[in-house]
Amino acid sequence: MKIAPSILSADFANLKDDILTAQEGGADWIHVDSMDGHFVPNLTFGANVVKAIRPYTSLPIDCHLMVENPENFVEDFAQAGANYISIQYESTAHINLALQLIKSFDVKAGIVINPSTPVSLLEDVLSMVDMVLVMTVNPGFGGQSFIPETLNKIRKLDQMRTENNYDFLIEVDGGINPETIKECAEAGANVFVAGSYVFNSEDPGERIEALKNAVRASD
Repeated sequence: MKIAPSILSADFANLKDDILTAQEGGADWIHVDSMDGHFVPNLTFGANVVKAIRPYTSLPIDCHLMVENPENFVEDFAQAGANYISIQYESTAHINLALQLIKSFDVKAGIVINPSTPVSLLEDVLSMVDMVLVMTVNPGFGGQSFIPETLNKIRKLDQMRTENNYDFLIEVDGGINPETIKECAEAGANVFVAGSYVFNSEDPGERIEALKNAVRASD
């Protein structure tokens, strides 16, 4: 179980403080959503932000590139200090090349699917990846409601992982709270991104602990 607070919902003017608060509150990873305003209708962090926050946390930095042609940005994020770089299946015609590029920088490689993208399309790349991120909302903005139908995608991935003896992590992102995290954990997810639930709170550590307790209750 890994809880990865998303800084998309943090205070942009006080990122260092919010990241340290999350780390001290029990976060396992820090999740960074990079959006280019083209692949999704929002514009957020680039590799320069990853480079800026890297000295202030010892936690793994988990970067989700919601950008067109992500292979053009992989090197910058790797050199900035990312530990995981995940790319959208829908964002490039060169999925294999992009995943190989990520691994060439000794960074863990992830593949991401939107709620409407079938799991079956990932069959030929699952052996290459360290993680699969299932978007449980439509990507682009924080604070959305969880899409229950995405639980079937998590179950299918978990089945494929078991049947083929793969060891990739299954990450979920979108609408995560103590109720939905329990359902995702029961379906087979291992890593849980939570943004507004954690940072839109006076006590992020309490929220992180509530998420962890909900996952433990699903065991």
